[in-house]
Amino acid sequence: MSAGVISRLDGPVTFLLPMRAVIALALLAGLVAGLLIVSLMAGSYPLGVREVLSTLAGAPPSDMAGTVVWQFRFPRALAALCAGALLALSGAVLQTVTRNPLADPSLVGVSQGAGLAVVAAIIAVPDLPTALRPLLAFAGALAVAGLIQGIAARRAGGATMRFILTGIGVAAFLGAATSALLTYGQLDRAMAALGWLAGSVHAAGWGDVAVLGLALALLAPALVAAARPMAALRLGPEMAAGLGLRVGRVRAWLITLAVALAAAAVAMVGPLGFVGLVAPHMASRLARCGIGLHLALSGAVGAGLVGLADLAGRSLFAPVQIPAGLFTAIVGVPILVWLILRRPAGGQP
Repeated sequence: MSAGVISRLDGPVTFLLPMRAVIALALLAGLVAGLLIVSLMAGSYPLGVREVLSTLAGAPPSDMAGTVVWQFRFPRALAALCAGALLALSGAVLQTVTRNPLADPSLVGVSQGAGLAVVAAIIAVPDLPTALRPLLAFAGALAVAGLIQGIAARRAGGATMRFILTGIGVAAFLGAATSALLTYGQLDRAMAALGWLAGSVHAAGWGDVAVLGLALALLAPALVAAARPMAALRLGPEMAAGLGLRVGRVRAWLITLAVALAAAAVAMVGPLGFVGLVAPHMASRLARCGIGLHLALSGAVGAGLVGLADLAGRSLFAPVQIPAGLFTAIVGVPILVWLILRRPAGGQP
């Protein structure tokens, strides 16, 4: 065992700065930046690297280039990156709190609760301002998270697995309720809600980017403050309680934080499946590190996944565009299977 490292059940708790994690984070940041540039280049009106860079610098080669980049491609790409980071961070927090590798906003009903609230608003009150969607999504997701927590905590022992199983059941019920709204709602409203449910950023504008960016800016300090409690929870609830942590209160706070992260993303771009599940695992594969760097790596991986899904969805079959949510589901399932197959015997995924 190297100096400064204490072993635990699912990885190291380190007091040193692991260079592999720092290098991986720097490489991911470069890849995400490169993906952003490629997203601004690709489309029915192709642009070169120099044209994109000059447009971003305020000297577009033509009025058309400036319009295409600033009004359409740039906000869409930024929305995809921000939404991916939010969902990945939500999944990382949920997996740490529950100590279950299957915890994910879309698997435990959080995304479905947010989705049901927004779909109900779209169908019942179509003129409701888009800016209110994050509040509705947060309320729906928080209600579902509270319900699941209440059911899972009714008995002592096995609460983590009960949380997952209860979430899967609640997610199925909420999916049925959403389907009922889509079936019996007015056709034009149902079509609008159905397009949103597919999880797409094709219509994202600067207003959506502002909401997503604001969510990241407001919740990032909370994530920094949560690093210490999450590191303690990684050791297990008994050890965390022995270190003086109020486990029940901290767990409820962290679940609320995870709900807020997922709700902000779902409200703006719709449900994007498997991002919150896969991104933290991919981050762990890149480097085993402390909770702070793990969150940063997870956010970067999630941003890259959704950004790549949006780019592929609008480029591979152009002019037909595949919503990013469908693409993340198609890509996420094989990645999840690969992660499970590569899991060491008796270890965490």
